[in-house]
Amino acid sequence: MKLSRRVMIGVGVVGLGAIPAALAFAHTSAIDDGAVDDAKSTHQHHLQHGGDEGHLDPGSTSNVTLVSKLALKNVEPGKIADVGVHKGYAYLAAWGGETCKYNGVHVVDVRNPATPKEVSFIASKEGSAAGEGVQALSIDTPKFKGDILVTNNEKCKDKAGFGGLNIYNITKPANPSMLTEGYGDDQQGVGQGKKPAHEIHSVFAWDAGDKAYVVMVDNEEAADVDIVDITDPRKPLLIAEYELDAQVEQATPPSLVQTFLHDMVVKQIGGRWIMLLSYWDGGYVKMDVTDPKNAVVVADSDFAAIDPELEQQTTDQQVPEGNAHQAEFTLDNQYILAADEDFSPFAFNVTNDEGDKFFAGTGTDTAPIAAGSSVSGGTVYVGRGCIGDPAVPAGDGTQIAVVSRGECTFNEKFVNIEAAGGYVAAIVIEREGADACGLLTMNAVAGIPAAFVSRGDGYNLFDVPGFDQAACLAGAGQLLPGVAIGQTGDSVDLNVYFDGWGYVHLFRNNASGKLTDLDTYAIPEAMDINKAEGHGDLSVHEVATSLLDPSRAYISYYAGGLRVVDIVNDEIVEVGHFIDADGNNFWGVEAFLHNGEEYVAMSDRDHGLYIFKVAP
Repeated sequence: MKLSRRVMIGVGVVGLGAIPAALAFAHTSAIDDGAVDDAKSTHQHHLQHGGDEGHLDPGSTSNVTLVSKLALKNVEPGKIADVGVHKGYAYLAAWGGETCKYNGVHVVDVRNPATPKEVSFIASKEGSAAGEGVQALSIDTPKFKGDILVTNNEKCKDKAGFGGLNIYNITKPANPSMLTEGYGDDQQGVGQGKKPAHEIHSVFAWDAGDKAYVVMVDNEEAADVDIVDITDPRKPLLIAEYELDAQVEQATPPSLVQTFLHDMVVKQIGGRWIMLLSYWDGGYVKMDVTDPKNAVVVADSDFAAIDPELEQQTTDQQVPEGNAHQAEFTLDNQYILAADEDFSPFAFNVTNDEGDKFFAGTGTDTAPIAAGSSVSGGTVYVGRGCIGDPAVPAGDGTQIAVVSRGECTFNEKFVNIEAAGGYVAAIVIEREGADACGLLTMNAVAGIPAAFVSRGDGYNLFDVPGFDQAACLAGAGQLLPGVAIGQTGDSVDLNVYFDGWGYVHLFRNNASGKLTDLDTYAIPEAMDINKAEGHGDLSVHEVATSLLDPSRAYISYYAGGLRVVDIVNDEIVEVGHFIDADGNNFWGVEAFLHNGEEYVAMSDRDHGLYIFKVAP
């Protein structure tokens, strides 16, 4: 990554001018044409319970004890999200699910871990939902002393919902009260009112003494690290925002194309406040935020050119996917455990007749290509393919239609391509614009396979010279310059290959420079093509490090259940696991103490709260 040691990468909001959008496609909202917000799409995956996905075999090691489990109210498949625990109470997010009803936060009394009891439900505004960001903590400032809960807001009903963060007074957990609702950045410097506030994917707060702060993931602009002063949680103030893309993106390999903030934690280390950011294809990044208005990048990670887990497989496709999702420091701060989340065990690329490989996005409901096989044909440019545009010319029965994004929905384009006939697949080329030029996923239906490639790769398919990323971001064009409708281009293969699910990294917590990648860990089933379908999602979601043992960590692995690992000689070693009789769909994981002993709280997306105790 292009990173200078201790480079200043942001400025305070005061006097802040326009921030140039670098790779802003990573935060393109779900707009009218069907482009999918990549931050939120990291959780748009197959639901496990209630479907035909199946499970891994149930079982538990003898050192893992299920202390209790609690079915929460109004839970539908996929409903329960993050979990946080503070002073004997667990807080579990209920987000949009399938119906966008009963959104909010469940409050559960876990002062006796064997008999948890739900004592309150904090309802979200209709159309808004908390998800990734649920954190409870104590703050003691000149303006407020007590316990607070911070949550994010994302919309599941665009017209009704709003973004920003919520802050609640949970000093009396059974009777929480609102302190702030829907506060966030609105690209005017501060979020004045609820409707303009950007959607927030995650939040994390910390008490820095006389001051308290929260950092938010801004879904809607490239400056996606937003820091808010919550010294008075009734009157939050946005004080700084940072855009890290250009600082942390990797130029190679070309598979690392989506650079955006997904999650973060903040911890005091050596008298400094250090933020650990999970920056998707940009890797894991450490910032010194002791002075939040002048935050400084101090270290970051690189993804290896050859994926360390795929290197052990027989596939010849071994490029990394990135997907830096969540990370935590160990108790002694010697290590970082980090979770690369990946819901698709298959990857998609386009190869032309010259052997060039173009990484591709997919359509959510387009015709699949079987793993290990491909669809081939000569390309034909068909323009935008919208109603009112020049008609899509018919193909010859072996060709692949290449259509430009713009003006109308992906669905409309695919309907017109299929109506023209003669095409075995479609490729969509990105348009120009500050929110475009790269890759995205299409929320679209088609009866033929469909891929999405970057604008630069679209130029290559038709040998158009002179593509420039900066000009693309600044432009507003849609059609390929100089290419006529009906013109033929390269012959290509659309290829699908197995590349496994998400897994865990172990880094040495270097003080500066590059984080040393020591080891990776995946459950065996996640790298088994025979388990790629029919066994639920086998990706890691997140890691929680022990509050008592610097070598111990707990991992939520969706259908892979709870995994307990130890760090031994700079390697990750599994020492325990649990999968329930009916399977699990674990999302959140949090260690907490009760009477001096450590327990593990986990949120099951389809059920509610699980509490475990793990022997040393």
